[in-house]
Amino acid sequence: MTEHHDRSWHDDTKVDEYLARVGTLAPRLAGEAALVEVLPAAPARVADLGCGDGRLAALVLDARPDVSEVVAVDASLPMLEKARARFASDPRVQVVEHDLEGTITALGALDLVVSGFAIHHLDNARKQSLFGEITSQLNPGGVFANLEVVASATPELHAQFRAAIGRAADDPADKLVDVETQLGWMRDAGLQQVDCIWRWRGFALLVGEAAAVS
Repeated sequence: MTEHHDRSWHDDTKVDEYLARVGTLAPRLAGEAALVEVLPAAPARVADLGCGDGRLAALVLDARPDVSEVVAVDASLPMLEKARARFASDPRVQVVEHDLEGTITALGALDLVVSGFAIHHLDNARKQSLFGEITSQLNPGGVFANLEVVASATPELHAQFRAAIGRAADDPADKLVDVETQLGWMRDAGLQQVDCIWRWRGFALLVGEAAAVS
Protein backbone atom coordinates (compact mmCIF):
# COMPACT_ATOMS: atom_id res chain seq x y z
CA MET A 1 0.00 0.00 0.00
CA THR A 2 3.04 2.20 -0.05
CA GLU A 3 5.99 3.41 -2.05
CA HIS A 4 9.06 5.23 -0.98
CA HIS A 5 8.46 8.72 -2.38
CA ASP A 6 5.52 9.26 0.00
CA ARG A 7 7.07 9.29 3.45
CA SER A 8 3.67 9.74 5.11
CA TRP A 9 3.15 5.97 4.93
CA HIS A 10 5.83 5.72 7.61
CA ASP A 11 3.62 7.78 9.91
CA ASP A 12 1.67 5.71 12.43
CA THR A 13 -1.25 8.15 12.53
CA LYS A 14 -1.82 8.02 8.76
CA VAL A 15 -1.52 4.24 8.74
CA ASP A 16 -3.98 3.84 11.61
CA GLU A 17 -6.47 6.23 9.96
CA TYR A 18 -6.22 4.40 6.65
CA LEU A 19 -6.70 0.95 8.16
CA ALA A 20 -9.69 2.07 10.24
CA ARG A 21 -11.35 3.55 7.16
CA VAL A 22 -10.76 0.88 4.53
CA GLY A 23 -12.17 -1.92 6.62
CA THR A 24 -15.56 -0.19 6.70
CA LEU A 25 -15.89 0.61 2.98
CA ALA A 26 -18.58 -1.65 1.52
CA PRO A 27 -17.26 -1.30 -2.07
CA ARG A 28 -13.80 -2.37 -0.99
CA LEU A 29 -15.24 -5.41 0.77
CA ALA A 30 -17.11 -6.23 -2.45
CA GLY A 31 -13.86 -5.98 -4.40
CA GLU A 32 -12.14 -8.31 -1.97
CA ALA A 33 -14.98 -10.82 -2.37
CA ALA A 34 -14.55 -10.63 -6.14
CA LEU A 35 -10.82 -11.26 -5.74
CA VAL A 36 -11.47 -14.40 -3.71
CA GLU A 37 -13.64 -15.69 -6.56
CA VAL A 38 -10.76 -15.56 -9.07
CA LEU A 39 -8.13 -17.30 -6.95
CA PRO A 40 -6.56 -20.40 -8.48
CA ALA A 41 -7.77 -23.68 -7.03
CA ALA A 42 -4.54 -24.71 -5.32
CA PRO A 43 -1.80 -22.05 -5.29
CA ALA A 44 1.33 -23.14 -3.43
CA ARG A 45 3.43 -19.95 -3.46
CA VAL A 46 1.77 -16.55 -3.18
CA ALA A 47 3.07 -12.96 -3.13
CA ASP A 48 1.16 -9.98 -1.74
CA LEU A 49 2.69 -6.82 -3.19
CA GLY A 50 2.23 -3.74 -1.02
CA CYS A 51 0.72 -5.96 1.65
CA GLY A 52 -0.06 -3.27 4.20
CA ASP A 53 -1.25 -4.97 7.37
CA GLY A 54 -1.65 -8.29 5.53
CA ARG A 55 -5.34 -7.96 4.76
CA LEU A 56 -5.27 -9.58 1.31
CA ALA A 57 -2.79 -12.24 2.33
CA ALA A 58 -5.15 -13.22 5.15
CA LEU A 59 -8.08 -13.38 2.73
CA VAL A 60 -6.10 -15.69 0.45
CA LEU A 61 -5.11 -17.96 3.32
CA ASP A 62 -8.70 -18.13 4.55
CA ALA A 63 -9.93 -19.07 1.08
CA ARG A 64 -7.03 -21.38 0.20
CA PRO A 65 -5.79 -22.92 3.47
CA ASP A 66 -3.48 -25.34 1.66
CA VAL A 67 -1.16 -22.52 0.52
CA SER A 68 2.38 -23.47 1.53
CA GLU A 69 4.08 -20.05 1.44
CA VAL A 70 3.11 -16.38 1.28
CA VAL A 71 5.66 -13.62 0.81
CA ALA A 72 4.13 -10.30 1.85
CA VAL A 73 6.12 -7.18 0.96
CA ASP A 74 5.70 -3.51 1.80
CA ALA A 75 7.85 -0.42 2.33
CA SER A 76 5.93 1.06 5.26
CA LEU A 77 7.43 0.15 8.61
CA PRO A 78 4.15 0.68 10.54
CA MET A 79 2.31 -1.54 8.05
CA LEU A 80 5.01 -4.20 8.26
CA GLU A 81 4.79 -4.19 12.04
CA LYS A 82 1.05 -4.81 11.84
CA ALA A 83 1.49 -7.55 9.24
CA ARG A 84 4.12 -9.31 11.33
CA ALA A 85 1.81 -9.17 14.34
CA ARG A 86 -1.07 -10.58 12.27
CA PHE A 87 0.96 -13.54 11.05
CA ALA A 88 3.20 -14.08 14.09
CA SER A 89 1.81 -17.58 14.63
CA ASP A 90 1.67 -18.58 10.95
CA PRO A 91 5.01 -19.94 9.69
CA ARG A 92 3.73 -19.96 6.10
CA VAL A 93 3.90 -16.16 5.90
CA GLN A 94 7.14 -14.27 5.39
CA VAL A 95 6.77 -10.50 5.82
CA VAL A 96 9.53 -8.60 4.00
CA GLU A 97 10.44 -4.92 3.81
CA HIS A 98 10.66 -4.11 0.11
CA ASP A 99 9.83 -1.07 -2.00
CA LEU A 100 8.00 -1.90 -5.22
CA GLU A 101 10.20 0.63 -7.00
CA GLY A 102 12.79 -2.15 -6.83
CA THR A 103 12.60 -5.41 -8.76
CA ILE A 104 10.64 -8.29 -7.29
CA THR A 105 12.58 -11.00 -9.13
CA ALA A 106 14.10 -12.27 -5.87
CA LEU A 107 10.65 -13.52 -4.87
CA GLY A 108 11.07 -16.43 -7.28
CA ALA A 109 8.41 -18.53 -8.97
CA LEU A 110 4.82 -17.89 -7.88
CA ASP A 111 1.38 -19.38 -8.43
CA LEU A 112 -0.52 -16.26 -7.39
CA VAL A 113 0.31 -12.57 -7.10
CA VAL A 114 -2.18 -10.29 -5.37
CA SER A 115 -1.96 -6.58 -4.69
CA GLY A 116 -4.37 -4.25 -2.96
CA PHE A 117 -4.34 -0.51 -3.57
CA ALA A 118 -0.56 -0.27 -3.90
CA ILE A 119 0.63 -0.30 -7.52
CA HIS A 120 -1.07 3.03 -8.29
CA HIS A 121 1.64 4.70 -6.20
CA LEU A 122 4.27 3.76 -8.81
CA ASP A 123 5.02 5.84 -11.88
CA ASN A 124 3.69 4.48 -15.14
CA ALA A 125 6.99 3.11 -16.43
CA ARG A 126 7.47 1.14 -13.22
CA LYS A 127 3.88 -0.12 -13.32
CA GLN A 128 4.61 -1.59 -16.74
CA SER A 129 7.95 -3.11 -15.79
CA LEU A 130 6.38 -4.59 -12.64
CA PHE A 131 3.67 -6.24 -14.73
CA GLY A 132 6.46 -7.77 -16.82
CA GLU A 133 8.25 -9.09 -13.73
CA ILE A 134 5.04 -10.56 -12.38
CA THR A 135 4.34 -12.31 -15.68
CA SER A 136 7.84 -13.78 -15.85
CA GLN A 137 7.59 -15.16 -12.32
CA LEU A 138 4.14 -16.70 -12.49
CA ASN A 139 4.10 -20.43 -13.01
CA PRO A 140 2.04 -21.64 -16.00
CA GLY A 141 -1.61 -20.92 -15.29
CA GLY A 142 -0.73 -18.65 -12.39
CA VAL A 143 -2.91 -15.63 -11.62
CA PHE A 144 -2.25 -11.94 -11.05
CA ALA A 145 -5.11 -10.15 -9.29
CA ASN A 146 -4.74 -6.42 -8.70
CA LEU A 147 -7.42 -4.73 -6.60
CA GLU A 148 -6.67 -1.13 -7.38
CA VAL A 149 -7.61 2.53 -7.45
CA VAL A 150 -8.05 3.60 -11.08
CA ALA A 151 -8.66 6.85 -12.92
CA SER A 152 -12.26 7.83 -13.54
CA ALA A 153 -13.39 8.81 -17.02
CA THR A 154 -13.88 12.49 -16.14
CA PRO A 155 -12.89 14.86 -13.33
CA GLU A 156 -16.55 15.06 -12.33
CA LEU A 157 -16.81 11.29 -11.94
CA HIS A 158 -13.58 11.29 -9.97
CA ALA A 159 -14.99 13.92 -7.63
CA GLN A 160 -18.11 11.79 -7.15
CA PHE A 161 -15.93 8.76 -6.38
CA ARG A 162 -13.90 10.70 -3.87
CA ALA A 163 -17.05 11.95 -2.17
CA ALA A 164 -18.45 8.42 -2.03
CA ILE A 165 -15.41 7.15 -0.13
CA GLY A 166 -15.27 10.20 2.13
CA ARG A 167 -12.09 11.78 0.82
CA ALA A 168 -11.84 15.55 0.56
CA ALA A 169 -8.72 15.42 -1.61
CA ASP A 170 -6.56 12.98 -3.51
CA ASP A 171 -3.55 11.39 -1.89
CA PRO A 172 -0.55 13.22 -3.39
CA ALA A 173 1.17 9.87 -3.94
CA ASP A 174 -1.57 8.60 -6.28
CA LYS A 175 -0.67 8.15 -9.95
CA LEU A 176 -3.98 6.86 -11.27
CA VAL A 177 -4.38 5.21 -14.67
CA ASP A 178 -7.58 4.21 -16.46
CA VAL A 179 -8.65 0.59 -16.65
CA GLU A 180 -8.22 0.06 -20.40
CA THR A 181 -4.65 1.36 -20.39
CA GLN A 182 -3.70 -0.98 -17.57
CA LEU A 183 -5.37 -3.97 -19.21
CA GLY A 184 -3.31 -3.18 -22.31
CA TRP A 185 -0.12 -3.09 -20.25
CA MET A 186 -1.00 -6.46 -18.73
CA ARG A 187 -1.55 -7.97 -22.17
CA ASP A 188 1.68 -6.42 -23.44
CA ALA A 189 3.48 -8.06 -20.50
CA GLY A 190 2.30 -11.45 -21.77
CA LEU A 191 -0.65 -12.15 -19.50
CA GLN A 192 -3.70 -13.89 -20.93
CA GLN A 193 -7.41 -13.87 -20.09
CA VAL A 194 -6.93 -10.26 -19.02
CA ASP A 195 -10.02 -8.42 -17.88
CA CYS A 196 -11.52 -5.99 -15.41
CA ILE A 197 -13.48 -8.53 -13.39
CA TRP A 198 -15.14 -6.05 -11.02
CA ARG A 199 -15.44 -2.30 -10.77
CA TRP A 200 -17.10 0.27 -8.57
CA ARG A 201 -16.35 3.88 -9.54
CA GLY A 202 -12.61 4.31 -8.94
CA PHE A 203 -12.03 0.82 -7.54
CA ALA A 204 -11.32 -2.05 -9.94
CA LEU A 205 -10.12 -5.63 -9.94
CA LEU A 206 -7.76 -6.28 -12.85
CA VAL A 207 -6.92 -9.93 -13.45
CA GLY A 208 -4.68 -11.87 -15.82
CA GLU A 209 -3.22 -15.35 -16.10
CA ALA A 210 0.15 -16.70 -17.14
CA ALA A 211 0.00 -18.88 -20.22
CA ALA A 212 -0.62 -22.53 -19.45
CA VAL A 213 1.76 -25.19 -20.73
CA SER A 214 0.52 -26.33 -24.11
